[in-house]
Amino acid sequence: MIRFEHVTKRYEDGTTAVDDLSFEVAEGELVTLVGPSGCGKTTTMKMVNRLVEPTEGRILIGGEDVCALDPVRLRRTIGYVIQQVGLFPHRTVLDNTATVPALLGWKKARARERAAELLDLVGLDPGTYGHRYPAQLSGGQRQRVGVARALAADPPVLLMDEPFGAVDPVVRERLQTEFLSLQATVRKTVLLVTHDLEEAVRLGDRIAVYGQGRIEQFDTPATVLAAPATPYVADFVGADRGLRRLAVTPVTEADLEDPQAPQDPHGPQAPQDPQAGRDPLGAGPAAAAVPLGASLKDALAVLLQHDSGRIAVHAPDDPGRVLGTLTTAGVHRALRRAPQSVSSR
Repeated sequence: MIRFEHVTKRYEDGTTAVDDLSFEVAEGELVTLVGPSGCGKTTTMKMVNRLVEPTEGRILIGGEDVCALDPVRLRRTIGYVIQQVGLFPHRTVLDNTATVPALLGWKKARARERAAELLDLVGLDPGTYGHRYPAQLSGGQRQRVGVARALAADPPVLLMDEPFGAVDPVVRERLQTEFLSLQATVRKTVLLVTHDLEEAVRLGDRIAVYGQGRIEQFDTPATVLAAPATPYVADFVGADRGLRRLAVTPVTEADLEDPQAPQDPHGPQAPQDPQAGRDPLGAGPAAAAVPLGASLKDALAVLLQHDSGRIAVHAPDDPGRVLGTLTTAGVHRALRRAPQSVSSR
């Protein structure tokens, strides 16, 4: 969907912000651009909608060279979310959300109807929040409105520049979770800029780790963490990258013990259940349990919370059907699997 072909951005003072950049983002893929301040990641993103013009090379969206398109029309077909949101303070939430459809010539009733749909999709009841003004919202609510506004005209591409950086850590984590759920529904092609490695790992289908104006590694989060391509990437992701891998590695059936004889996670071997695979205690899912496909981070958290050597793992669609147990040794085995493993989101 988005393709960079030998793109360079060089300023008049001789500074090269982006140097011979080539990569591709598939349709429906969320790619995070991560790196220190001044490394060129925001410049890369802004060249997509021509807020910054490339000096050399081509950027294509759906096969079309963006530099051959009218920049105003181009920007109205690309969703754009920034850290400070940029809502119009004198316009209501509903009218803010309807901004791009109105600019595209939609009738007012249709634009407002679409805005109401998007507000509902991002978890803001339009009947409650639609008539309010940005100053009457919390930071997290304003950020949701920013996402809704970017999606209002149903753009194929979404650009996000530090979208959750202006809120506190608790709200940020909740917004990230909500955005992943939203992305699973709308499946936009997303470029997301962040300086936060945790955010890049959590959100990205793939990560582009930037050095100075160049991408040092472009791969899945699990691969970047397990097999850094250069000493620079290894230093950037840190010595604790093994711990970060817990968040992107799922629990699979190969990691389980006793798949035919589930155990009580609170104590020794439970009695055999005549209904094979059901909760051995016959009382629904055990408290110390996770679904198959959960991240190792979540599974380890449950292990520690319950001070247990093992936890039950149940079917994703049936908490009462225990598939086996996961131990700390199973967690270790899972981490030794191929680094391409990614958690289901």
